[in-house]
Amino acid sequence: MASTTHTPAPTLTLKPGTAWADAWQRCREVAPEAFGDADTGTDHGIGTGAHGTGTADRAHPLGRVRNLWRGTWHADGTPLPATSPVDGTPIAGPPRLEAPAARDAVRASLDQHRAWRHIPLAERKARVAAALDALTEHRELLALLLVWEIGKPWKLAQADVDRAIDGVRWYVDHVDGMIEGRGPLPGPVSNIASWNYPMSVLVHAMLIQALAGNAVIAKTPTDGGLACLTLACALSVREGLPLTLVSGSGGELSEVLVRSPEIGCVSFVGGRDTGARVATAVADLGKRHILEQEGLNCWGVWNYSDWDSLAPLIRKTFDYAKQRCTAYPRFVVQRSRFADFLATYLPAVGSLRYGHPLAVAAPGDPLPELDFGPLINAAKARELSELTEEAIDRGAVPLHRGSLSDGLFLPGQDTSAYLPPTTLLSPPPSSPLHHAEPFGPVDSIVLVDTEAELLAAMNASNGALVATLSTDDQEVYDRLSPQIRAFKVGHGKPRSRGDRDELFGGFGASWRGAFVGGELLIRAVTEGPADERLPGNFPDYRLQPEAQPTAA
Repeated sequence: MASTTHTPAPTLTLKPGTAWADAWQRCREVAPEAFGDADTGTDHGIGTGAHGTGTADRAHPLGRVRNLWRGTWHADGTPLPATSPVDGTPIAGPPRLEAPAARDAVRASLDQHRAWRHIPLAERKARVAAALDALTEHRELLALLLVWEIGKPWKLAQADVDRAIDGVRWYVDHVDGMIEGRGPLPGPVSNIASWNYPMSVLVHAMLIQALAGNAVIAKTPTDGGLACLTLACALSVREGLPLTLVSGSGGELSEVLVRSPEIGCVSFVGGRDTGARVATAVADLGKRHILEQEGLNCWGVWNYSDWDSLAPLIRKTFDYAKQRCTAYPRFVVQRSRFADFLATYLPAVGSLRYGHPLAVAAPGDPLPELDFGPLINAAKARELSELTEEAIDRGAVPLHRGSLSDGLFLPGQDTSAYLPPTTLLSPPPSSPLHHAEPFGPVDSIVLVDTEAELLAAMNASNGALVATLSTDDQEVYDRLSPQIRAFKVGHGKPRSRGDRDELFGGFGASWRGAFVGGELLIRAVTEGPADERLPGNFPDYRLQPEAQPTAA
């Protein structure tokens, strides 16, 4: 019998120049005012503020990150320890402020707002454009920070930075007509955002809010993005933009960043539980708000046969391990088409590439093109793994279960934040995976026999941001898509948040307040006529763009 020789897989190594220490040193060189010394407590003349001593630099051997308020970088707050989800490497943790310091920061932002609102639009445009030039110059460093802090693969991290820069440039070029007859809000915009898109969602929003004439406050997401956001803000405030960036726990700072009378608008991106508390607060105060919340985005398959087109789209739904608000974790499939769907789905999921985003076989190799890396932390990976096992125990059928042995990892690295792709058929109604967004690489498939069942399954979460219906029949799509409770519904193609002039919002519990995107984003953070009713979901009305209001 002839013997078979197997070529062993090459041992992977961290690509030279991409270590966290390398990224940190580059941050120190680019923006020393924002990144503190290691083990010295030295502040280079930067203020400590009334609520900190500047002696906490020893929280991390390479140094600490500072808070930004009153136009100055402050070594205040208590830095917490943090590790990268990529491989457990210690990284800089957030310098958490307490509520009194946050109140000082909000009052200082109001002072900035009162001055900035009188800056002519032409000058605001010039300053924002200069900030974009600086972000472009340091594009690769910003992307590398995203890799380490939130586990984004290199290509997706670069795309996050590029979308922020390109999107804001579009507003610089088009804002004149959008802002005509409108003025800044009475106070600064307060941003509380999730960790998954620090650049293309949070920085993008902050720069446009400033472009519209507002001072801007942002809370660093608790789970990641600290250094990337700090560098982006450091580059922007050098151009004179009125930005404030603070770190702290949601429980400690939410009262200040949501309810303070100085705040002119609250912009929130996150989960429904926290969003509901914010919504209650802003409704009580009658405060302008933009609350983007999660929903179970579904992909329906009904009377469909173009399986070759579906295969690459299935793989793309796993980008960044489905850790985004427009991910599709649920497929609702016509039972009679299930065999064909499965024959397309399983090879697509089996071809996914995941692992360490900076691991290469040889130092000169390009960084790997991965579909996803780790989840945001080990606790999230453990939670989803437990939910999966629980769903199976209660009757879900495991159709696909990937293995970490198929991933691309460094020898002996910490893989506790990684979860291989998993697919469950018919998770039971008692499982959170039946009705809630998993925010990880866990798909569920539900089989249906009638159009009514299809619609009920696709509307399981009382509103979503996006949905897709794959059907060969245009009449079926035209008839069913309006009954799907999602802000955007694609015909055989995924929908996304969108860029430039594309509008964005949500149905039902997935959105509260003003819709955004294109001209609506400017309208959401400016004041127009006294009797203006903004498109959005509000306690007393729902108004679709270019449509008449309907009952909420």
